[in-house]
Amino acid sequence: MSTGKIPYLEAVNGSTVLLPCTYLSCIGIKNLYFSWSYNDNGTMQKVCDSVIPSEDVEPNLKIYKERVEFVGSSKTQNISILLWNITFEDAGEYTCYGKNPKEKGRNHSAIFTLVVVDELRVVDNTLTIIIASCVGGFIALLMTFMLLKNLTLFVLAKLEEKNKECLVTSSGIDNTENGLSGSKATPKPTPKKA
Repeated sequence: MSTGKIPYLEAVNGSTVLLPCTYLSCIGIKNLYFSWSYNDNGTMQKVCDSVIPSEDVEPNLKIYKERVEFVGSSKTQNISILLWNITFEDAGEYTCYGKNPKEKGRNHSAIFTLVVVDELRVVDNTLTIIIASCVGGFIALLMTFMLLKNLTLFVLAKLEEKNKECLVTSSGIDNTENGLSGSKATPKPTPKKA
């Protein structure tokens, strides 16, 4: 049995709320008994119950509390209920319970908490926005730094490549007139004195 990722709901007095519950069985179901109950100051009061004979067969639900509607379906393994026109007395813990004879009668349950309020609170997101802005600004600064670093390295690599080309070109000049070693220049005859 599972009531979802957030087993808690805050709802306004007079509204209609969904109490979610789903079941899952790896070996299938047969005569799965399920019920919803409400914790009334330590006394568990049944809200509704039924038996699902087999998969894809809809249950024949018995409802024990006013303003309750079954909205689940055995085709989707869902046994959720709606509470209509909730009041402050409806606030509290609701337990979704299931027992599958195919699993040797093991019991499974999940608790869903309902809080009823006059009006919903306005959530102040200022701190969240400040934190998100700081993190976003830091990431943008880091990306700008990395981009400038890569651009600088690229420009330096191109300049170094150009300097190498200049050195190679200048070393290829024929130096035979200068009389450098290894050159095959013919020595000029020394002038004779008269």
